[in-house]
Amino acid sequence: MKAVYPGSFDPLSNGHLDIIKRAAKMFDELHILVSYNMFKKSTFTIEERVEMIKLVTKDLKNVYVEESQDLVVNYCAKNNIGCIIRGLRNYQDYENEFSLFQYNHDINPNVETMLLFPSSKNQFISSSAIKELVSFGVDIKNYVPTELVEIITNRFKGLK
Repeated sequence: MKAVYPGSFDPLSNGHLDIIKRAAKMFDELHILVSYNMFKKSTFTIEERVEMIKLVTKDLKNVYVEESQDLVVNYCAKNNIGCIIRGLRNYQDYENEFSLFQYNHDINPNVETMLLFPSSKNQFISSSAIKELVSFGVDIKNYVPTELVEIITNRFKGLK
């Protein structure tokens, strides 16, 4: 069975990677779909985000990283994917994910949504918080994969 884990991943956090690794154990194929979000100004290009995710998932042989400007349910239909993986950290996430589920189910009732909770050490991590911390010079090594610390930190040098 195939699943997709969509998100903007700007940047990828340890919370995202936690969900990727756990979902990869549950499915034959896990597609990480780096999506455009018209409501967010991205720090990294979509190509940079794809490359960062490929870098930290290179040892996961059943994980495929792609980009898309399409609706996730349309991507699922085109790629014979039956499950969307979503991470759920808190009640605010729940409200957003519940609405997304309703729209996705209306558009394509053959695609299920599975919610995964991050491990307790990753529950509070968000890409927005990581960007804010690094912009103030805080070491982000506890919040992002080791391979990405320098890449992310360098993006923010000289921006203040």
